[in-house]
Amino acid sequence: MGIEDDTARREAKVNRLNRIAGQVQGLARMVQDDRYCIDILTQVQAVKAALARVEAEILRDHAARCVRDAVRAGDAEGTQAKLDELVGLFDRARR
Repeated sequence: MGIEDDTARREAKVNRLNRIAGQVQGLARMVQDDRYCIDILTQVQAVKAALARVEAEILRDHAARCVRDAVRAGDAEGTQAKLDELVGLFDRARR
């Protein structure tokens, strides 16, 4: 991955997160306006799906850069630390 690719990927993630922020603000307005619960829940599901897509992109980037670099460097401790971070993150998410 080149610097241009990294920059474009970062900008895409920031744009996606800004859209999600707008969706969340819209949700707050829906609740404030006492909109129909199913409509609100539908939008909550959309936000969760959008966050999952951003999470997957960031995970791919982590594997493609951080973990890969530790493996390439022959850094067994660093590689294990990166993998432990990932396992810990997903462990906390399941609770």
